[in-house]
Amino acid sequence: MAPDDPAAGPSPSEAASPSISPTTGPSPSPSTKTEAAPDPPPDGACYRLSFAQATEPTNRSRPVPCGRRHDAQTIFVGRLDTRAAGRRVAFDSRHVQRQLARVCPRRLAARLGGTAQARELSRYEVVWFSPTVAETQLGARWFRCDAVALAAAETLAVLPPPNRLRGILETESGRSAYGLCGTAAPGAGDFERVICSRSHSWRALATIPMRGGRKYPGVRSVRRAGGMPCTDRAREHADDPLTFEYGWEWPTREQWRVGQRFGYCWVPD
Repeated sequence: MAPDDPAAGPSPSEAASPSISPTTGPSPSPSTKTEAAPDPPPDGACYRLSFAQATEPTNRSRPVPCGRRHDAQTIFVGRLDTRAAGRRVAFDSRHVQRQLARVCPRRLAARLGGTAQARELSRYEVVWFSPTVAETQLGARWFRCDAVALAAAETLAVLPPPNRLRGILETESGRSAYGLCGTAAPGAGDFERVICSRSHSWRALATIPMRGGRKYPGVRSVRRAGGMPCTDRAREHADDPLTFEYGWEWPTREQWRVGQRFGYCWVPD
């Protein structure tokens, strides 16, 4: 079965889902009742989740009215492709996790709209959930992609209603409110990443793309690669092109390992 993925576009790390092993047993007799597979979660539902809940592989929270305060929105519900090379594979297999890590970020990009850079500069993320072990034993094969936004470290932000979330990064107000900001200059001891709707003193102005393969180029290389482009962007943004501040935050080795090929150019705000 091909995975559900009709949308195209440009991820939290891959969260492991519970694995299951195929079981066999006697076929039920006509008088035996078998429990039906649970229904998949509703597409478009809204939830109140903690940061810890958003990082779990499964979620049993009940939806809340989308007109009320919420911090997660289901943007897609699909069916897991649990077969690879003609064999059934576990939910935590690389094959299944690759599907989730491909489909859900694309769905988020399609929902938010805007450019790739606008999404990189936003605090929006996507998380995904799959059935519990008990649900998979009853035949559940769905997965769920939820949009969330980080207000600060390990804190989710309140989301706008679904009709406002769609295409929100195509608007200046959406990019500004849900952008990436800092409580101090990057590298300072009291620097903390926050959503721009919170109190802040610096803003991520642009992302600077990096070239390279799977191997990390090294700190000296990435520092040099983005330094001049960031200077140019900050100068264009400054009121006085002769006197301005900026900060260049290059990707770390760990960020490079998980696929981040850009750094952030920061300016006072």
